Amino acid sequence: MNDAHRPNPDGPQLRTLLLTDLCDSTTLVERLGDGPAAGLFREHDRLVLQLQQRWRGRLIDRSDGLLLLFERPIDGLGFALDYARGLRELGASRKVELKARAGLHVGEVLTWRNSDEAVRVGAKPVEVEGLAKPMAGRLMATARPGQILLSAVAEPLAHRAARELGERGQQLLWKSHGRWRFKGVPEPQEIYEVGEPGIAPLRAPPNGPKAWRDIPLWRRPAALAAEIAVLAVIGTGIWFATRPQPAIAFNQRDWVVVGDLRNLTGQSVLDDSLEQAFRISLEQSRYVNVLSDLKARDTLDRMHRKPDTVLDRAIASEIALRDGARAVILPTVAEVGGRVRVSAEVIDPHTQTTVYAESADGVGAASALASIDEVTGVLRGKLGEALKNIEKDSEPLPKVATGNLDALRAYALGSKAYAHRQFDEALQYFQRAVQIDSNFALAHMGVMRVYVSNADTDAARPYLEKAQQLRDHLTPREALYLDAWAAEFGPQPSLRAPPKWKLLAGVYPDYFAGRYQYAWSEFLANRFDSALAATTAATAPQEPLRNVAFELAGRVHLSQERYAKAIESFKQAEASGHYPPNRRHAAALAAMRRFDEANRMLDALSADGDIGSANLTVQFERIAVALDQDDLTRARELSRKAAEAARDAGLLVRHPMRFTDLLVRSVSGQNPPSASEIEQFAQGVLNDAVKPGSADQDDLSAIALAAVRLAQRQGERGVAERLLPRVAGLVDVSGNGQSRKLLRIAYAEQARLGGDPQRAVRELRALLDGSEPFQARVALRDALLAAGRAEEAASENRWIADHRGRAYAEPIGGQVYLAMNVADAARARREAPRTAALIQVLAPVAAAG
Repeated sequence: MNDAHRPNPDGPQLRTLLLTDLCDSTTLVERLGDGPAAGLFREHDRLVLQLQQRWRGRLIDRSDGLLLLFERPIDGLGFALDYARGLRELGASRKVELKARAGLHVGEVLTWRNSDEAVRVGAKPVEVEGLAKPMAGRLMATARPGQILLSAVAEPLAHRAARELGERGQQLLWKSHGRWRFKGVPEPQEIYEVGEPGIAPLRAPPNGPKAWRDIPLWRRPAALAAEIAVLAVIGTGIWFATRPQPAIAFNQRDWVVVGDLRNLTGQSVLDDSLEQAFRISLEQSRYVNVLSDLKARDTLDRMHRKPDTVLDRAIASEIALRDGARAVILPTVAEVGGRVRVSAEVIDPHTQTTVYAESADGVGAASALASIDEVTGVLRGKLGEALKNIEKDSEPLPKVATGNLDALRAYALGSKAYAHRQFDEALQYFQRAVQIDSNFALAHMGVMRVYVSNADTDAARPYLEKAQQLRDHLTPREALYLDAWAAEFGPQPSLRAPPKWKLLAGVYPDYFAGRYQYAWSEFLANRFDSALAATTAATAPQEPLRNVAFELAGRVHLSQERYAKAIESFKQAEASGHYPPNRRHAAALAAMRRFDEANRMLDALSADGDIGSANLTVQFERIAVALDQDDLTRARELSRKAAEAARDAGLLVRHPMRFTDLLVRSVSGQNPPSASEIEQFAQGVLNDAVKPGSADQDDLSAIALAAVRLAQRQGERGVAERLLPRVAGLVDVSGNGQSRKLLRIAYAEQARLGGDPQRAVRELRALLDGSEPFQARVALRDALLAAGRAEEAASENRWIADHRGRAYAEPIGGQVYLAMNVADAARARREAPRTAALIQVLAPVAAAG
């Protein structure tokens, strides 16, 4: 009988291997003693398990060291960094120094499972073999204590994705230790170190019998004297003979600044069109990032220059130096000998000298697009990109964008307006681009994005469908972007779309849209930590829409009651986006009970009281703040006017605003809604949800459940009983995780109203994992009170009162729960003394029972 199953029938698999070794573990046991050392190692094992789950690692072997497999190098690096930090903290608590060596490599491995019989007698469950394993072992053995060494294969992959680690990833230090020879490995290998300042050694590893620095013959001491004399003569002669041009060594994902296009043709109408075309073509590269025009203007502001300052050689070079860009590219279009010439210079920003230049000629203005594509294609090759990658990743510019210069100009202006959140203006430009060139796929997606930003998915859908028909006109990156949006409009978007956004962010880690949309999906699910990590990666200085990412970061901080960070993020969003404080900023101020400031901000956003304007959604916060201040008269007046103004708005504004009016009437006691009124509202929402092609089932199911919740809060158990079967069917179709939780809250509330509060408590406690809806806590408090468990109810009441930020920020159902959550948080705070007194009354009764 064999001791192991056959190796993986699929053959070798490419994996990331991490090998670690806990330094001086034997000495540690002798110093601490067996008992304390055993306790330390138990904590060590818990740390390893926690990090293994966090970074999706597979633990293969463990003793004093660890062998783990990861799908991606960045996950292995994240584990190694957190492991080093965790060891440091474990050691500090016991006044000992804990460090580990670590080696990270990417290569092919064979894996197979040992038989159950072999495992029972001590074998490992999984075996890993392959040349990659000893290579990782050599790296680990070479490292100094506390040092993380990477192979030349792993380093560029991990370095490129380091931004996924958030702010810490931007602070990492990367260092090459040159070429090394390992015993048993025929070719020298370049090794790298990465670490955090103050933790990593960042020193060259010591030479040893199994690893030593590969020093070329010409650098050895015996030859240096003769070499210096010969090289001095030869070098001087070569220098004067050849006068080499300056060069720039580009790394993967280096940033470049594109200066303003110099248009010498006399046709000024081409300026924005050709500049946008140049950017679109250059941005197709996997190896170069183009600093956005919006970010360049931000830097101009820091330079105390006007936003319309021309980005010439000197200005663009200063921007590059300030923002850490590697080079400046200056495009020019001119008429030379009756032909239109497009050229581009690559400039070293430190010296402002031209490193090299490319040009292409054509006949007539229409030839400029093809010439731009030719120039940028050659240019990307000189920036370090292989020809085969250019051909694979790039489509001819007319297919990527449009062959019509007027359409391209309209698209360029629409992109600028959208970046500044001027949605009405952006919509006009994108629609004009579509009118000029109906096959302009990017312009169709631009219209779609504006409608989605205005919560009008019905209007957005036709443009998405048209973009899908024109899929071949998009780059591979944009095609993935289109697929993710298609998932948002398809069945069960909350289940199908997030993986596609995550895929886009993984394949193109520097693409803002993938990172931001994945963060948004995590925020919708109340998974705040992962949402913040993804959002932080999208706030890099070079991102064109970093203001949007800052705003989302502010909402996440608000959900976690980190008020100072929330305010800071909102201010950063406003500064980078060039717009005044918005309603999210006001909500943060209100959560901090700075009501005067919040109301002034919201009033300024309400367009002089014209709530029928584009600022209709501001009324959600205005109503919530009035409820928070217990100003029921003002809340009632605001909600009535807002509901009337929203009659012709989109579904995701009209229904939440109508519900808010019902909720305020219920809370205020002024003309509370009848059972039939609530039921009629819910049926209308459900009817809209089942219309063919509805893309809003997630939100509409949450809105219908809000109506059920309102009926239950008014004691209308029969209304809820009639609505729940149809609502449950919609939730099952949508598959939305938060709606499923809201449905479970509704069933638990039915149990409480039906006289079984203990069952309700059990059902609701099962929901509490940190991502539960705010109303789960409210329902649990009420169930605990009904069950006579007053002390536990008081604890839940304190949670509700303390989580005001969560009440204001929770995004479920397009703001439909905002007023309800805030009213409950305010009430919990006001009734805290009463709840405490109730404990004194009920506690003896509960004890006697």
